Amino acid sequence: MTLPSAKQIAYRTQRSLLSAALWRARLVVWIGGAAVGGMAVAFAKCTDFALTTLHRMTHAVFWLPFVLAPVGFALLSHLTRRYFSGAEGSGIPQTIFALQPDAGPVAQRLLRVRVAVGRMVLAMAGLLCGGSIGREGPTVHVGAIIMGALARFIPHGGTDAQRRAMILAGGAAGVSAAFNTPLAGIVFAIEELSRSFEERASGTALAAVIIAGVTAIALVGDYTYFGQPGILAVPSVLAATTISVAIAGGLAGGLFSRLTLIGVTAMPGALGRIRRERPVLFAFLCGLLVAGIAAATGGLTYGTGYDEARRILESGAHLPWYYAPARAAATLAAFFSGIPAGILSPSLSVGAGLGQMLADLAHEPSAVPFAILGMCGYLAGVTQAPLTSLVIVMEMTTQHAMVLPLMITAAIGTAVSKLLTPPLYQTLAQRYAAPIAAPPPAPQLPDE
Repeated sequence: MTLPSAKQIAYRTQRSLLSAALWRARLVVWIGGAAVGGMAVAFAKCTDFALTTLHRMTHAVFWLPFVLAPVGFALLSHLTRRYFSGAEGSGIPQTIFALQPDAGPVAQRLLRVRVAVGRMVLAMAGLLCGGSIGREGPTVHVGAIIMGALARFIPHGGTDAQRRAMILAGGAAGVSAAFNTPLAGIVFAIEELSRSFEERASGTALAAVIIAGVTAIALVGDYTYFGQPGILAVPSVLAATTISVAIAGGLAGGLFSRLTLIGVTAMPGALGRIRRERPVLFAFLCGLLVAGIAAATGGLTYGTGYDEARRILESGAHLPWYYAPARAAATLAAFFSGIPAGILSPSLSVGAGLGQMLADLAHEPSAVPFAILGMCGYLAGVTQAPLTSLVIVMEMTTQHAMVLPLMITAAIGTAVSKLLTPPLYQTLAQRYAAPIAAPPPAPQLPDE
């Protein structure tokens, strides 16, 4: 085999750089990344407005959540099922399924522009009703929809592999812009969304992540999601509190994941029957539970959990011991209702509360580092994606000195979770697969 000469390589490179089709494809990716970044910022601003409005209303009328949450959840559940099928839940399972080569027309249904609009509007409405809902999972789904829709503008209409690469890039860009964590967007695409080496190696995701991140920074400035936590001393990876936080995060996250899968796929008893036969009534009951939890905790479980986690990390606040289980229960209820509801941000908040509670029990001088470890361990337990959990928490808190304790915590949390439950997002993604027709019964031979 004859290797090409340096002159031939230079000629091919020059032709590639001058290719109009190549530059058009790049332009599509850049425009898509900018669009995802702008969407993420706009979505975040709208959700902040919804939460501010909710707090003002509940401050003026204390009993309002007991009307707003159940009635609102019931209405949102009906709208989701009737007009925006595919917008329910987190949005990450839908994105994972759409990336499968044999997803077919189901993927097209999950990636409709109408689904993106419905997901954003209904998620904001869910927050306004008092739901414990994250916006990052929905941002991933909407980002995938935006990039998937732009794939048609790639020269020659784009191949199926190019379309899936665009969807992957959109999901990764959504994480990057939502959390302001570019590296986490790449890791998320590799670890959670894609199982294919070719898609992992694609530069499309990298370009989209960079453009989305730059757009978000241009619009809102450079910031860290949870501020600048003050860490006086990095906890030892062998300290008893560190190990206990890692194990507790894996147990709690795995239990949350297990309960989510049971509730969505095979909820037992009378509640399961109501959920199957009267989903709007079930959503009403979920809203009632969400309102009750919020009332019992003094409103701590409203919204994404961002404010509560930031209070722990940046202000050193000590929330009540019941904050973490109450937030987890409220998040489960919102997810079970069938409305658009992400779980990433609430999970980080639960982890912060869990780490702070264990640090308080161990009489640690500062709960902040253990709250950070709790975020990583719990998120790893929920998602079973240790690298993504590690990078998200490290980038959001800028605690690079804690990388080793975070690595150990993510690994332990994932390992413990795997003893309790299968992977959450991948398992939920399989719900969208068309049922395989059973083979016809074998013919019966006549009796002799």
